[in-house]
Amino acid sequence: MRSILQALGFTLLLPLALSAKVDVETAKQLEENLTPLGAERMGNTDGSIPEWTGGITEKPESYVHGEHFVNPFEGEEILFTITSSNMEEYKEFLSPGQVAMFQRYPESFQMPIYPTHRSASYPEFVYEALKQNAINAELVADGNGLKNARVTAPFPIPQNGLEVIWNHLVRYRGEQAQREVAQAAPLANGSYQIVHIKEDIYYPYNNPESTMETLKNRVGYFLQKVTAPAYLAGTILLVHETLNQSEEPRSAWTYNPGQRRVRRAPNIAYDNPGTASDGQRTTDQYDMFNGAPDRYDWTLIGKKEIFVPYNAYPIQSPKIKYKDLLRAGHMNPEHTRYEKHRVWVLEANVKKEFKHIFPKRVFYLDEDSWQILVADQYDSRGQIWRLSEAHCLNYYNVPTILDTIQVHYDLLNGRYLVFGMKNEGRIENFDVELQVADFTPQRLRRAGRR
Repeated sequence: MRSILQALGFTLLLPLALSAKVDVETAKQLEENLTPLGAERMGNTDGSIPEWTGGITEKPESYVHGEHFVNPFEGEEILFTITSSNMEEYKEFLSPGQVAMFQRYPESFQMPIYPTHRSASYPEFVYEALKQNAINAELVADGNGLKNARVTAPFPIPQNGLEVIWNHLVRYRGEQAQREVAQAAPLANGSYQIVHIKEDIYYPYNNPESTMETLKNRVGYFLQKVTAPAYLAGTILLVHETLNQSEEPRSAWTYNPGQRRVRRAPNIAYDNPGTASDGQRTTDQYDMFNGAPDRYDWTLIGKKEIFVPYNAYPIQSPKIKYKDLLRAGHMNPEHTRYEKHRVWVLEANVKKEFKHIFPKRVFYLDEDSWQILVADQYDSRGQIWRLSEAHCLNYYNVPTILDTIQVHYDLLNGRYLVFGMKNEGRIENFDVELQVADFTPQRLRRAGRR
């Protein structure tokens, strides 16, 4: 059976060999017609998507290290705004989930469209690693693990869907970070409660000095602690993420402040509920998709131009309060920024032997960063259920492209979840010094007592 996306006219890529590193001659494209990350260097035919010229390579003069990010595109005017009344005119550049949002909220949902800036940039060692990954990296364990990859996306010239999702899973995100963020899951009437979360994140895989041997099958470590409200405060989650997930699945532990006990948590994966999400996010929706890819068949559909949240500097501004951002049904569109970008389109269908609350998902990945920007999630009837968007920006103090806010819209119950708000707090600290010893179950118990 042809996929829905095929029927809509997407360019199709035929499935190729599972493990498909490219030859040296093919890899030269990363210095010629392709960017180091495998994107097309040239813009599109009508000029609405410009040529990639290196992204943001200098910080704005007014930026102060440690403070909220200055918008390098401050003062740009909106080109036009998509509303329910003119949505049909732009439908070819929208995902089905975005179209469904206009239909669900015809009076209030809007998408302000700004000039496109291909702002993605990375340290030089990331670009060098990409060249080596292109000719060396391979999938193992039926696509559930990697070998001969380092630092960043293993397959800058992807040949199948599994390679694409692995590019997202291990893309360069900086080596370590500490952040304090706010989360809210507004009810359909717009009322909400703020949940405060502190996270320590350490990615030894992103360290240029790491090797497959020194990593010991660990790609990253994650420690998450709820600090408010009081009835949730003290709940902690610890995760060790692995490179070969068939050889050794993800390890996870939780600390319950009421019991004062650390417990193994094998259910911290797939479609189990996310931390304090009130059922509005699954565990594997964190970072748009995370964890083992083994429950889905992955099909690389091709490339497409769509409107996506990008250069979302306004949405993280300290001038905006949470009450200004959160509205009934969806975030306040006045503070969002959308641009037209080329994306990789990746379709995931749950395998017959597995179950997941999302039998089908379609991901739209930024060609310049491998960040998933938009995700459409379908229910068992084949209908759009949830739309997820990653409002990303260039963290030019690293630099890397990451989301500053993730939002997951439930088109059935009228609710949504926003994760990552920092407007009334501090931005991410990429200068923190973390190590593996900070992510042990023993440390988890001590952290719970503080």
